[in-house]
Amino acid sequence: MIAAAVTSFVVGVIAEREARDMAPPHLVQALAIYSQTAADMIERDGPESVNAYFDRIENISGVHAFLIDENGKEISGETPPPGALELAQRARQKMGLVNDLTHELPMNAVAAQSPKGKIYVLVAQDATFRRGLLWLPGMPGSVRFTVIAITRSLLPILLVGGVFCYWLARYLSTPIEELRGVTQELSDGKLTARVNEELLKRRDEIGHLGRDFNVMAGRIESLVEAQRRLLGDISHELRSPLARQGVALGLARRRAGVEAISALDRIEREGERLNEMIGQLLALSRLESGTDGLKNVKIDLSSLVQDVVDDADFEARSRDRSVSLVKHEPCQLVGVPELISSAIENVVRNAVRHTEKGTAVNVSLVIEPDHGERCATINVRDHGRGVPENTIKEIFRPFYRVEDARDRTTGGTGLGLSIAARAVRLHHGSIKASNAEDGGLVVEIKLPVES
Repeated sequence: MIAAAVTSFVVGVIAEREARDMAPPHLVQALAIYSQTAADMIERDGPESVNAYFDRIENISGVHAFLIDENGKEISGETPPPGALELAQRARQKMGLVNDLTHELPMNAVAAQSPKGKIYVLVAQDATFRRGLLWLPGMPGSVRFTVIAITRSLLPILLVGGVFCYWLARYLSTPIEELRGVTQELSDGKLTARVNEELLKRRDEIGHLGRDFNVMAGRIESLVEAQRRLLGDISHELRSPLARQGVALGLARRRAGVEAISALDRIEREGERLNEMIGQLLALSRLESGTDGLKNVKIDLSSLVQDVVDDADFEARSRDRSVSLVKHEPCQLVGVPELISSAIENVVRNAVRHTEKGTAVNVSLVIEPDHGERCATINVRDHGRGVPENTIKEIFRPFYRVEDARDRTTGGTGLGLSIAARAVRLHHGSIKASNAEDGGLVVEIKLPVES
């Protein structure tokens, strides 16, 4: 708005000054009188009277004048300022006022005709003229004149306009910043985030947007909460029939013959798998509800990773696989030990499940800088078939399977990596996966640590 105001003012001033040859009205009128009087006096009383007349003018108004005859000579014998003769020639051709603003003191010239028909040109400089604060030597005359006009006339407008524009910008940007903060809270999983009442009282489009956002956020919260309750209720309800199935399975083993052993073993395995899935569903449901009620404590991460690796290695050896901690650095962080341990354990167990027989899962823990902060980087690398590049970002979704029946054959539920991802995000960390160059999958967990 200020730029538009200044541009409009400058264009208007330039157009107006060009139309009047860039001379103030009072100066045009005064110089016309001075020039005609001098032309009359030169032929009636001689050059001395004109010089005396010019002296009186300079004493009264501060205008220093010269009179140029038709031959281009100054009648008083003074040396005219540079450019005066050229300016006089222009005025003689125009028979009106012209000026030159390229000097420290602008020159104005007016042609007048004497009673005998001779053309005289009065060239004047206003000694009282003062440049604006922004004037620079060498600037074009029209630009300098415009700067003077801006300094004198536009400065109050700029001050008032600047205050108004600043207030208007704050009035528009502050609620947008508040909306942005609330949307970030909602995207971080805080489903109770709402726009404050002050913003909702606005009657403009921003107020309407805030009200629409609250309606949307309320709808999302109700849908997510309903999903969580349904998931939790179903998981709890399934535990009871599974328990009864286990009892019935034990009774069936006592009564069945040898030919039913394999079928009963299969039923037991599927029951255990279903029970594991229910447990993981409950864990995921709790994680989706956030860390409210869970206590954050100082965690020795290197010791925690070592314990997870030892437990996983003990189980992996029974399946002709192993887990080794190839590198670990001492570090500590603040968080919920159960969640951190669950995240790392789920990633390691997933790697053990998919690494080839006779190979090892390599785990490392190092401290690295990340965007100016110290982070613990945990890398878990298996030696399996890896994951197709176009689906590698999907493996952290609940129940996602890269291949049909892949997790069915390996015993996975499709929830381990989802639980790990949610637990890591709750600790303001990140998790990603990538295929190793020589085969296998690498899962990287980054967690902020104490400085």
